[in-house]
Amino acid sequence: MGVSTNHAMLDGLSFKIFLQNLASQAFDDKPMAIVPYNDRTVLAARSPPQVTFPHPELLKLKIPIGEEPSHPTFDCPQEELAFKIFRLSSDHISYLKDKAKASGPAAAATATTNYKITGFNVVTAHVWRCKALSCDSEEGLERLSTVLYAVDIRPRMKPPLPASYTGNAVLTAYATAKCRELEEGPFSKLVAMVSEGAARMTDEYARSAIDWGEVYKGFPHGEFLISSWWRLGFAEMEYPWGKPRYSCPVVHHRKDIILLFPDIDAANANAVNVLVALPGKEMEKFQALFHKLLEDN
Repeated sequence: MGVSTNHAMLDGLSFKIFLQNLASQAFDDKPMAIVPYNDRTVLAARSPPQVTFPHPELLKLKIPIGEEPSHPTFDCPQEELAFKIFRLSSDHISYLKDKAKASGPAAAATATTNYKITGFNVVTAHVWRCKALSCDSEEGLERLSTVLYAVDIRPRMKPPLPASYTGNAVLTAYATAKCRELEEGPFSKLVAMVSEGAARMTDEYARSAIDWGEVYKGFPHGEFLISSWWRLGFAEMEYPWGKPRYSCPVVHHRKDIILLFPDIDAANANAVNVLVALPGKEMEKFQALFHKLLEDN
């Protein structure tokens, strides 16, 4: 079963609610699994808008209000891309967590919050390092690299949004560093920066980002985006004929989006697949770094 949707209508958690209700209605006598909370005004821009943060993770569209862009904003060159799936086992993820803990004080010295060593944070830091260092650039190690990733703002708002909120309740967090820091700095520092990016997403920051969108009509801006389907649980839906054997996104021709999704073996819930699309030479470098940095001591 394939489904296409628009992120402005449903984010990942909302889409899970949709699938839970779809599955429940396939039975003859079941009520809806979850009654959706559909009041989108709770995430409306303020009047007047109050942009209280700089938001380097967003890019302004220089288009007069009321006019549409003359060409699709998200068009990208149809270059030749290699597609590969890199699997991180639960042992790999434990190794990355231990690696982040090993130089914890070095990262803590620069962290503004108590950073969290989670599976997502260590995987994102590892992928960020590999992606940034695989890119050829005239600036070399002085080039700034920015990784973007989605943060669920439901529990971060004041008051928190209901868990059943059905809409787009994710905003883009970011972490930025020079390639030199990504290559030479302690892994713990990269994990700390990823953790801080999510911690930055407070109620006021989220409101400011929403207001920014109302004023500038822009979109997320960074080197690449990590989109995680890892723990959304789309394969947990119970239909009359059973549960899905697997659920994952369809490959997309974009080198600026890296997808995380579950292992095909449901027993390996802590393992993750990383889908990467890159030009051939960049892919060779990415692949070499991906494995080498899992073996470094």
